Amino acid sequence: MYKIVDESGTTYSLYTYTLESEFEKMVVANVDSIFGKSGIYFDIKKLIGKPKKGATIPDGYYLDLTFHKDPRLYLVEVELNRHDVYGHIGEQILRFGISSEMDKYKMKGLLIDAIKADATKQAKLTDYFCRSSYHNVNELLDKVIFDNKPAAIVIIDEATEELYNVMGQLTMSTDVIEAQTYLSGQRKLHRFTPFHDEVLTDIAPNEDADELDTIVVPAREDGFESEFLQNNRWFAIRISGAMLDKIKYIAAYQVAPVSGITHIAEVERIEKYNDTNKYILYFKPGTTQKISKVGLGKKKGQAPQGPRYASYQAIVTAKSIEDLWSSGQT
Repeated sequence: MYKIVDESGTTYSLYTYTLESEFEKMVVANVDSIFGKSGIYFDIKKLIGKPKKGATIPDGYYLDLTFHKDPRLYLVEVELNRHDVYGHIGEQILRFGISSEMDKYKMKGLLIDAIKADATKQAKLTDYFCRSSYHNVNELLDKVIFDNKPAAIVIIDEATEELYNVMGQLTMSTDVIEAQTYLSGQRKLHRFTPFHDEVLTDIAPNEDADELDTIVVPAREDGFESEFLQNNRWFAIRISGAMLDKIKYIAAYQVAPVSGITHIAEVERIEKYNDTNKYILYFKPGTTQKISKVGLGKKKGQAPQGPRYASYQAIVTAKSIEDLWSSGQT
């Protein structure tokens, strides 16, 4: 269990939510921080689907506008980890999948009504239309509801491996966000991993999110030789649901003493890895190539500790890791 100490020496201890409604209130109050400001959160609780045939009431919807060419809609489930992972959380995501297929027109109507009633949402969409290939709300919602399958987001106070394993059994693409509150007297601090954090922090200043097409993975010598070079595959990787259809290449960052990106391959397919919410990437035979080493720059803390995203073009032209991820975040 974490404890947080601020600069004054004040200690904050984990606050246990007993009511889901209280937890959800915290989430809604911090949606811009949790989801980022590039999308729109809809605090809508309306029944979708048909009774006795998978009907459900999502806690909300998130319209992700990070990618100008590929916006996504997510049904949001806010949960406490004390609820049954199998009988409650897993079933709810299953109902999301069924209902979002059965009641597309109702979902579209709910979102349109919410947009018409909110000038802030309208302004954000107007700005998005100026930078994207979509021209109006109808066109955008048809894309995310009818053309693409909506996905799901579970926001929970403790994300366990058991939860990830259950999500791995479901066909609906599901991202998990862990959100917690720490308390000292009447003061509260909130701790969470922002949605798309690994995507947004990996966008170079001169890049657009739509250009990200390569996943960079840290590799030790034994795994690199046997899996990356000989077996033309890499696992087990946690990948943002929004990136699954965008990854065209995989690059290997060999850890110390090599300390650099040395090889890149084309991705043939991505599959769920065993019974988990992680993935295995298979490479196209004969596409693995050695590139000019992209080593560490002068800044400390640049070496990737987990999967990161970049564009193929940026990698093959980079002189150092600093050229890819100037933020220095890993």
